[in-house]
Amino acid sequence: MIPFGELAELEDSKRIPLNKQDRENRKGPYPYYGATSIMDFVDDYLFDGIRVLLGEDGSVMTDEGYPFLQYVWGKYWVNNHAHIIKAKSDYSLEALYLALRRTVISHIVTGAVQMKISQKNLNSLELQMPNPTTIPDFGPIFAMYRHNADEAKLLAELRDILLPKMMSDDIDVSKISTHWEEDFE
Repeated sequence: MIPFGELAELEDSKRIPLNKQDRENRKGPYPYYGATSIMDFVDDYLFDGIRVLLGEDGSVMTDEGYPFLQYVWGKYWVNNHAHIIKAKSDYSLEALYLALRRTVISHIVTGAVQMKISQKNLNSLELQMPNPTTIPDFGPIFAMYRHNADEAKLLAELRDILLPKMMSDDIDVSKISTHWEEDFE
């Protein structure tokens, strides 16, 4: 059992919240993350790289007592409702993410009306971690996950651009021949 604070660094001091009006005036391509999901897209970013986000207040844990986590990468902005986690030990960020996913956190949550996980409580959270030399390298698996998620996003964007044009006959696909059609004849 290792205290979270020995394994990870919190980058919460780098967060800058934007209210709804600020976000409306700053529309752009960069995700703006809240405690559990992307809330908006803005014109600038605060972070560039891979991090794990853990809900700080509001929605902080599932009904089963596990933390709400987001594995994020690229360029993005994080509001003040999520802790920003960066690895600082022999354990990879991905190993920390997996350990947090299987750790019940209900005992470190405070607040009767609105749930909260303070930095102090999070840093004292005990995580069950194997010896770092015995953990497999999760890097390639998570790299594949990031690549596939990025590809899926690009394909969805392409679909959303092309489909309305095809439906309105701005693009005529009737003359396109494909080899795969022959496979189904």
